[in-house]
Amino acid sequence: MAKLPEVSLNPTVEAIYKAYENNAGHGFRPHLGASIIGRECERSLWFDLRWTTKSSFNGRILRLFETGQREEERIVRNLRSIGVTVLDVNPKTGRQWQVSDHGGHFGGSLDGVALGVPESPKTWHVCEFKTHNIKSFNDLKAKGVQESKSQHYAQMQVYMYLFEMTRALYMAVCKDTDEIYAERVHADLAVGLRLLAKAKRIIDAPKPPSRINDDPAWYQCRMCHHHAICHEGMFSERNCRTCLHITPTLDGQWLCERWTRTIPVNDQRQGCFLHLYIPDLVAGEQVDVDHNGAWVEYRLPDGTIWRDGSGENSSVGGQKS
Repeated sequence: MAKLPEVSLNPTVEAIYKAYENNAGHGFRPHLGASIIGRECERSLWFDLRWTTKSSFNGRILRLFETGQREEERIVRNLRSIGVTVLDVNPKTGRQWQVSDHGGHFGGSLDGVALGVPESPKTWHVCEFKTHNIKSFNDLKAKGVQESKSQHYAQMQVYMYLFEMTRALYMAVCKDTDEIYAERVHADLAVGLRLLAKAKRIIDAPKPPSRINDDPAWYQCRMCHHHAICHEGMFSERNCRTCLHITPTLDGQWLCERWTRTIPVNDQRQGCFLHLYIPDLVAGEQVDVDHNGAWVEYRLPDGTIWRDGSGENSSVGGQKS
């Protein structure tokens, strides 16, 4: 039987999706996010902070993200309509509420803070708003946010700890039915402290932590966007944060030992001609090194000798990343 031709997108739809992709930005977050610190795999969090894998989403997914953001505005209107005071921006700055710690290497943005929640009208609440498909939503209703959505629970614990609040209001909307779910979460200081300690451990780590599982088919690894680097030996992105010369500092900067100066975030995305990969990001055995620090040679899994450095990503035996 002849293979059916692939169905292409309508040109108008394709153009809309492409516009989202063109405006998606650089794909790297400058700090370790509170929204993901609850993720169990510390190695993947380290990869995020060190910009090993550029985030890349197609236009449809980017539009879906925007839909979630628009729903946040609707939830704010819903709460205000029942008399809840919701501050979705910081009155002092006119911008979204921000929290940070560890010199700014760790932080996040709140959806808002609220007073007058019917269950406890005199208590200020951190607000977190999410959308879910029906399967995820039903699981949330059955188990509660702590068990069903541990990353969201961790995110709220960080926000409450850093804002010195005792309650959070978690509101979820089912994208399939428009049903609303609300849950109040109590602050747990011990959880907040553990999460901040976890963030510091990742920020301070000079090399990636151990894998959560060595099986590339493990459910937490299979869908991870770092899978190719972590399990398949692919090369990381080439930028300052994947270079062995740079270190995060206590004041929130990134110090390059080779240039003996801090490197601004925008410049970090480009890297420089003196870039040398953090050795643990190279899937090979280190076999030689230049005593002046200009290059490092590795034996790759296929036996090829590959040289990283010499002012460019040069090769021995014709192998380049």
